[in-house]
Amino acid sequence: MKRITLAVFASLLTTASTTFAATQAANTNTVAPTLNVTATIQKAVSLTLATGTTGGISHCAVVASAGPSDYTMNFGTVDALGINAGNCNKFNPVTPGTTNAVYWTDYQITPVFTSHTATSGTTVTAQVTTDFVAPHNILIVRDTANSSTVPAGAASFSAMGTGAADNIGGAAVASGTALTRFIGVAVTPANGATVLQGAQTATVTFTLTVQ
Repeated sequence: MKRITLAVFASLLTTASTTFAATQAANTNTVAPTLNVTATIQKAVSLTLATGTTGGISHCAVVASAGPSDYTMNFGTVDALGINAGNCNKFNPVTPGTTNAVYWTDYQITPVFTSHTATSGTTVTAQVTTDFVAPHNILIVRDTANSSTVPAGAASFSAMGTGAADNIGGAAVASGTALTRFIGVAVTPANGATVLQGAQTATVTFTLTVQ
């Protein structure tokens, strides 16, 4: 009996596969090594501007810039009486010499955010961070309604915030959805030794904040 038992045991050793590690095996036709993949995920945000696409109006171009600002927009030649056409749209003053002329355009701003755990408090704001030289007879304005509806007249615009940012995104900001908004310059009918003439520049800073 002992000899028979030993013979069977030896046969089992011969037919079993011999595995040295997960990457190699003997006397078999398969092997299954494993790979642990590691990556560090970071949340990300993006906010880009583009030329408007609203039908029925002219568009001042939003141009990507390599200068101190990321984008530029040129309203062209403007005046407080609305004599010059400018580069896009204008509203003549309701009372020439008393109220402002407004030169304006639409534009698009697209917020994108990924891998954030909460997004319900997301905001898009705009603020004049470098104003025209003061005292000035020109100011940055935005559509008071803060919507994609085409403004009806000069009274539809209000001065953009300088000391504090204006919420232009509304109550619900969706990732990847372009917002159409309106921006312009209002030229006041001021006179005097300090009024501005010639080419003038101001800077608007847009901010996306994902809560």
